[in-house]
Amino acid sequence: MIIRGLALKQVTSANVGALLAKESKVGGLNGVIWAVVIGFVALLWFNDPLLGMVIGIAILLNIVAAALAEVFVPMILDKYKIDPAISVSDILTTVTNIVGFVAFWELVTIFLI
Repeated sequence: MIIRGLALKQVTSANVGALLAKESKVGGLNGVIWAVVIGFVALLWFNDPLLGMVIGIAILLNIVAAALAEVFVPMILDKYKIDPAISVSDILTTVTNIVGFVAFWELVTIFLI
């Protein structure tokens, strides 16, 4: 949606705050829902409540980071005159992969080791 808004000149510095707040709320709600679902499945699967919690928190962090990156990455690319439609999917995939990997292993280190 941000990419389309940038292309149509509907996304400006004046409404970035509102867009960021909306994406944060949607990402946070989505993250909480999936964290609970996946954390519960992990709890049942591995019979380890701490591991379920770690996986749930990692999912939450990953989804929130993805939501925030969906706002910032296209805007940064647009600022540097790079077409966001061409590059944003690769960058967002990289961001979510790195955040997910680091979040999971850091949480494992903190809570399980």
